[in-house]
Amino acid sequence: MRKACSYIRLFLVMVGMVGAQHRQLEWTTFVKKSLVEKIAQNDLAKEIYSEVVEKLQIEGIPAKYVSQVFSHLDIQIDDEIEFRWNHPKEQLPYEEYRKIFITEERISGGKRFYWKHRALIDNITDYYNVDPLMLVSIVGIESKYGGNEKQYLVFNALHTVAHRIPRKEKWAVKEMTEFLKYCYFNHISPLTVFGSYAGAFGYGQFLPSSYNGYAVDFNNDGIIDPQNWSDVLASVANYLLKHGYDSGSRDFSKNSPNWKSIISYNPSENYVKVVLELRKELLKNL
Repeated sequence: MRKACSYIRLFLVMVGMVGAQHRQLEWTTFVKKSLVEKIAQNDLAKEIYSEVVEKLQIEGIPAKYVSQVFSHLDIQIDDEIEFRWNHPKEQLPYEEYRKIFITEERISGGKRFYWKHRALIDNITDYYNVDPLMLVSIVGIESKYGGNEKQYLVFNALHTVAHRIPRKEKWAVKEMTEFLKYCYFNHISPLTVFGSYAGAFGYGQFLPSSYNGYAVDFNNDGIIDPQNWSDVLASVANYLLKHGYDSGSRDFSKNSPNWKSIISYNPSENYVKVVLELRKELLKNL
């Protein structure tokens, strides 16, 4: 009888522990504070992650999921990412900046890419009425036609900004929230997605908020795939159109609607210049 009572007490303790564990994974003030304490290492990050967890709760993302992400062993603050934020290549004089991108390798790569994917490019440009070589140029600059899209873990890129770049506080809240939304609703582990130091990912190098807002499933397979050229090129075209691209014009002069749609992709005049210069080189060589 005594032994049976001991088993009953042990069972009740275990049930109580499981119940407590489940209660801790509900969205409560205590749980939100605990999650922030778990992930944030300074006051700036605490401010940012406090807003992030509030937004994730509103979006219907479970506290358990957030806890699992914030417990991942690969999370780290990256000094190189901080350096690149504070020394962006876009601030170089244009003659230096263009040397990074306007190379024989990138031009010849663009030619090969165009001919390999011409049928798809024609299909997309017919649908969106966006200049085909503009699409090729953008993915050439952004990811070298898909060959240079993976540099840093996107989570760690955003996590580093949250700790080290105070001027991007609101941006970090937005992009970390959008990134975790993207991962949760698409069943992707956040610590497996690679991208740029700024947290852009995929062949088109979309930021999480841009991906959630403008990426399209052009091949209708039920998946918006950042490494599928059908979805990528259509998403770039859709982004440009939603940012003012004039589908009836090939005017890319400064401050034209088409020029403005490109600078919305990356707010740097050097970026716009190099995209247009690569397009011009491709046009000459095709």
